[in-house]
Amino acid sequence: MSKTGHPVANEPVREPTHPGAVLREDVLPSLGLSVSEAARQLGVSRQTLHRVMAGTMGVSPEMALRLGQFCGNGPDLWLAMQAAHDLWHARRALGEKLGTIPSHARKSAA
Repeated sequence: MSKTGHPVANEPVREPTHPGAVLREDVLPSLGLSVSEAARQLGVSRQTLHRVMAGTMGVSPEMALRLGQFCGNGPDLWLAMQAAHDLWHARRALGEKLGTIPSHARKSAA
């Protein structure tokens, strides 16, 4: 259950990993690529890739397409990681305010 009393599936206690950390810690080292070379292959600036890897820039749909092609795993994984990260932070930023918003979901007939 969430703090608002509504069931929430997979509400993680710890911060979900930013997709840039996966690039920094796993992908580029396993490929043996420098940031400059990876940026060149992705068709983005080195600064853009650094921002993503530092977690100061999110993975956009365009970047997810590039990363999905680059890694061979498609864009959905990258967007899902970014969404999980963003939702976790948004949920904490809203805090108790979220519970004050009424829900208009239809009640199921019993």
